[in-house]
Amino acid sequence: MAEEGSQRTKTPWHLRVVGIVSLLWNLVGVLDFVMTETRNQAYLKGMTQAQLDYFYGFPGWVVVAWGIATWGGALGSLLLLLRRRAALACFWASFAAMALTSIYNYALSNGLKVMGGGQALVFCGVILAVGLALVAYARSSRAKGILS
Repeated sequence: MAEEGSQRTKTPWHLRVVGIVSLLWNLVGVLDFVMTETRNQAYLKGMTQAQLDYFYGFPGWVVVAWGIATWGGALGSLLLLLRRRAALACFWASFAAMALTSIYNYALSNGLKVMGGGQALVFCGVILAVGLALVAYARSSRAKGILS
């Protein structure tokens, strides 16, 4: 129910589309995080030993940032579907954590070499672009009164 004096607009069709697609996208990230952190052998069977050593050697702050990036994005998507203003804060936290992990992976470690060079960098760029697009979408939705 809308608070007195506030206007709640009708849920636009695109909110459901963006919410569902982004939730699925972010749940893939959550799956990757959980499977990697639990060292699921079936999931990780396609990785080289150097790649596994790289992931298992992450400093604690990188693991925490990666968790915030993945879980924060999924929570943001769920909150977006529920039309909650907090979706924007979750997407911002997720994006900031993505940026931190990217800085570690490509500037503070040898992640670019271990993970396959240019392809890894392109994939990272796509992830960051999607994260920033979700921030922009949630911000716009909030400004239009779609999120409350």
